[in-house]
Amino acid sequence: MPDQTTVTTNTSWFSRVGSAFTGVIVGIVLIFACVWGLAWNEGNAIKVEKGLNEGAGLVVEAEASPIDPAKDQQLVHVVGDVAVTAPLTDDQFGVTATGVRLDRQVEMYQWQEESSSETRTKLGGGQETVTTYTYTKVWSSTPIDSSGFQTQAGHENPAMTLEGSTVYATDATLGDFRLEENVLSQMDGAQTLPLGPEQAEAIQAAAGQGRTLTVANNQIYIGANPQTPVVGDTRVSYQVTPAAETSIVARQNGDGFLPYRTRNGTEILMVAAGNTPAADMFQSAQDANTFIAWAIRVGGVILLMVGFGLILAPLGVLADVLPLAGTIVRMGTGLIGFVLGLLVGTVTIAIAWFAFRPVLTAIILVVGGAIAFAVWRFGRGRAKKKLAAETATTPAS
Repeated sequence: MPDQTTVTTNTSWFSRVGSAFTGVIVGIVLIFACVWGLAWNEGNAIKVEKGLNEGAGLVVEAEASPIDPAKDQQLVHVVGDVAVTAPLTDDQFGVTATGVRLDRQVEMYQWQEESSSETRTKLGGGQETVTTYTYTKVWSSTPIDSSGFQTQAGHENPAMTLEGSTVYATDATLGDFRLEENVLSQMDGAQTLPLGPEQAEAIQAAAGQGRTLTVANNQIYIGANPQTPVVGDTRVSYQVTPAAETSIVARQNGDGFLPYRTRNGTEILMVAAGNTPAADMFQSAQDANTFIAWAIRVGGVILLMVGFGLILAPLGVLADVLPLAGTIVRMGTGLIGFVLGLLVGTVTIAIAWFAFRPVLTAIILVVGGAIAFAVWRFGRGRAKKKLAAETATTPAS
């Protein structure tokens, strides 16, 4: 039987009208924010693209060993095997590993609240909303605040006393270069760190005797019984990123690496696994920049539609005095909001493109206009020929 609570609320028509007009203000703010965000996104995408193009034209190959002082402060591409000597240690549990980065992941067994609502508009414009709150126990890496639950009694979550953490190697090198957190944090290839019962004694000693621990399935379980967890139980696991062949594009700074700043302020510090050519690393960065730009464009247009929907919402609420009329009005305002959001979003993107790329935009407009004119002329010519043919075959009256 699911753990549920059902709550029924009634909202008067006057309250709904007031909330709808308050939403108009939110909608206006949202629209202005989205227009600004879309314009900024176009400028930022172009800035990053130009910065990466500049970097791709400046990058030089450099040996990992010996370090060439003549290339100091230049944008370099270095490939080599990463090496470490000292083990990584998480002092909290005495867990050690060999690699460049040790990540501790912590999850606590907690109550989670989910809700679903059904709303019915009544004659006169009022609404009845039936909300069902469902409570389940889940493993979560972030604390869930139970103080805001609809039903708090019996669903209290304790404070999460353990947190995830990351330990970086302090002696990592690539040839004669020292590697610091700015490079190590970008290295891929993290693997699950094996943990077994044979390590339980050392882990228990580091954690302290006040905790009941079980070590199994590559996890440290803090609780009475891993098979029957209770709220508040915690499990800890680790991932280690091994030292491996790595490619770096960055500014050579003595025997280390720093971000390279291009003329337009774009910072470049890229890390890739294996022997990856500089050209491939720059192309991957360009692809990521394009993906982010499109994600923001789509998200911005959707939020514009939401904003216009909020502005038009009072019309539907006012019409809800007759529920069928309100449904019809909302269908219309929804369509209008969709069209306005799409129109404003595309116009904003187009204007931003023109502002940041006037030459390219002009070329696109000229080419597009020429194609449209050619298609129009072609279609008009065919129409004239068809009309002439029909006139020729029509007998005179």
